[in-house]
Amino acid sequence: MNPPTVRGQAEAELQVMPLPAHSAPGEGQFLIDGSFGIALEGYTEPRLVLGEQRFLDTLSRETGIPLGREARSNKASFVIKTAAASDPVEKLREDESYRLEISVTHVELSAANPLGVLHGLQTFLQLVRTTPQGFSVPVVTIDDQPRFPWRGLMIDVGRHFMPVEVIERNLDGMEAVKLNVFHWHLSDDQGFRVESKKFPLLQEKGSGGLFYTQKQIGEVVQYARERGIRVVPEFDMPCHTTAWFAGYPQLASGTGPYQSANHWGILDPAMDPTRESTFVFLDQLLGEMTALFPDAYFHVGGDECDGKEWDANPRIQAFMHDHGLKDDAALQLYFSERVEKLVRAHHKIMEGWDEVLEPDTPTDVVIHSWRGEKALAVAARQGNSTLLSTGYYIDLNQSAAQHYLVDPMSGDAAQLSSEQQARILGGEATMWSEYATPEIVDSRIWPRTAAIAERLWSPQQVRDVDSMYQRLGIVSQKLQYYGLQHRSFTDIMLERMSGETDPEPLKVPAAVVQPPEGYEREELKEYDTSSPLNRLVDAVRLLRVRRRGSSAIWQS
Repeated sequence: MNPPTVRGQAEAELQVMPLPAHSAPGEGQFLIDGSFGIALEGYTEPRLVLGEQRFLDTLSRETGIPLGREARSNKASFVIKTAAASDPVEKLREDESYRLEISVTHVELSAANPLGVLHGLQTFLQLVRTTPQGFSVPVVTIDDQPRFPWRGLMIDVGRHFMPVEVIERNLDGMEAVKLNVFHWHLSDDQGFRVESKKFPLLQEKGSGGLFYTQKQIGEVVQYARERGIRVVPEFDMPCHTTAWFAGYPQLASGTGPYQSANHWGILDPAMDPTRESTFVFLDQLLGEMTALFPDAYFHVGGDECDGKEWDANPRIQAFMHDHGLKDDAALQLYFSERVEKLVRAHHKIMEGWDEVLEPDTPTDVVIHSWRGEKALAVAARQGNSTLLSTGYYIDLNQSAAQHYLVDPMSGDAAQLSSEQQARILGGEATMWSEYATPEIVDSRIWPRTAAIAERLWSPQQVRDVDSMYQRLGIVSQKLQYYGLQHRSFTDIMLERMSGETDPEPLKVPAAVVQPPEGYEREELKEYDTSSPLNRLVDAVRLLRVRRRGSSAIWQS
């Protein structure tokens, strides 16, 4: 049984995700036709002009009405009022609020800065509907702001590389549902994905030729900023680093030889924390990588170290004995403390997975929890800012409802003091890419991530699952206007599998089967980096039908 909702009926009827904090409906509708006009008033900057153009482009794609040049020359029926600039580099807890007032004849969008404007434009686009009179939006007044300041999507490009165009269209999807942090998982055992000019063997021997140039990194960061999205990079260490050692084996704790891994799982290779040369290398690399990413936060991973290389190395064991490090966890803490000082010296705030949290961890380190709400609460009690990904692992093919009902403030977090709860920054959907290629990754992210976006934006009491599914189907359709391929990819793959232009025999099973949930797939067959993901299990969408009374509700 779903928890009861306390939302007003009028607010629940808005076909948008996330639902706004406050809305007051009126009577009638604002029609969208060839006379539609738009104007910017008050503060302006190139980002606002670009946002206005994207808005018009998306509106034109949805309605089929040419609005680009005409909307700027027509009398303005849609006025955007921006009070002032946002920070040159977007910061945590900036004002993202906006007010959207829609009458029968006029629309006014007002915000303190461009961030709020960008959010308000997306709300208007989601309100567009088809009526007997034509395209319109309902008369309504919306006052809106997010519940959490950190609303993220992580995409892993270490295991399967994702080209820039894939990243950018998913940034467009993030803008559509008001997510504001792109967590870019840039290195793992299977690949180091960023060009380093100081240490070129990282990409030359550790990427298989698939990496981003520094110029491309800058372009993606700018693309994200134009959409109100921060970019937080992750370079995982001291483990998940096999690809690093292909070019620089002196960093490793074992004897090698090393090459980028071609299989998945928790692997043994680990950096050697006992050599001073390891930290000299990392200092230089961090100096280069932090310069590419303006954001204040820098993720260093820190997860899933099995310690086997450390245990098998007599020199490392002697170091641990001499320094009073009783076990592998203590050695990893020693490593994390050294890396934190390096990150801080390069004017960044360190972020890491649960494993970097120990009683002596500096309180300005952000703890990214993948092990549960209990670990989240432990971090907040200890004085660290923290965010949740447990329950938001979208690569596991779970239903939108399962993700939707996970809340960063539930469980142990609900027992925290208000001061401790303020340290919970929000959460991130995580797209690990063992079973996702550029062709299918959109379908594993969307539309379910829109449900997570609502959990992190809307008030906590917004929990009506049936309402969520009804709106999710509409949002899924609208996301196509942003260039996302979460719906179109199936037909393309089925045509390839069958060799037919109309693969009807395959469409029948594709409509009723589902990819395995959780970690079932890895138990059915062994996959590696060269395994083609081109079978029916890869081609099917995450669709189910949920019945309420006599009505069928689209479900993901």
